[in-house]
Amino acid sequence: MPPPDPVKTAVRTLDVFEVFAAVKGPLTLTELAARLGSPMSSCHALVRTLQLRGYVYILDERKRVYPTNRLLMLAQQIAQNDPVQERIRPVLAALQADTGETIILGKRQANAVVYLDVMESRQTIRYAANPGDVKPLHSSAIGKAMLGILSDTELAGLLRKLPLPKITANTIGTVNDLTLDVVRGRQRGLYITRGENVPDVMAIAIARSVGEESYGIAVAGPIARIDRREAAITAALTTAGAALLRIHAALRGQT
Repeated sequence: MPPPDPVKTAVRTLDVFEVFAAVKGPLTLTELAARLGSPMSSCHALVRTLQLRGYVYILDERKRVYPTNRLLMLAQQIAQNDPVQERIRPVLAALQADTGETIILGKRQANAVVYLDVMESRQTIRYAANPGDVKPLHSSAIGKAMLGILSDTELAGLLRKLPLPKITANTIGTVNDLTLDVVRGRQRGLYITRGENVPDVMAIAIARSVGEESYGIAVAGPIARIDRREAAITAALTTAGAALLRIHAALRGQT
């Protein structure tokens, strides 16, 4: 038999934990295999490996499987020792307190943005997202902010090859229109989406350097509410941006 594909195995391992997160309860091997779309033998081997490493355990006579807290413990240890995000988190918390909306920290990864941290609004109607979510550059506020920090030459070169799929009816779909939108964002120091990535959601974002990397912070929520409070949110983002610059200066001073 050919050796297992390590990439496929890694994907399947992540799928296991995402299935449990979605189900919010234990599963039998048969149920887990069905949800993974995996052969029973492959599922059994994967679960056995995870059990031996302490990541899952068997509950009862029905042989139901559920994750242990080992993954949570490792994730907390990783997060607590992130040299940049731990410094930025108080800035995100203050921004959420000032705006009452969902706050997102993101970073460009190739032709997309990955959400590194999300602090959801406590309001009933809100924008919901999760760390690890991946969004297009051209339709997300943080994505536009990441485009905005590029030089004119870099921006033109990237947009010539960047796919611009219509995520919603309001998504900007041409290079010329996106370029104009990014230039307007540079001029005002803020990048805005109105229903371009998620219908009825508006986001306002900034981009700042922290240490040796560039990050984006966005405030997101229902269009009507964000639009009505745009001036106040802009002021709060300006304050957050100044805080990030202080963190950047402190980190640079350490080198």
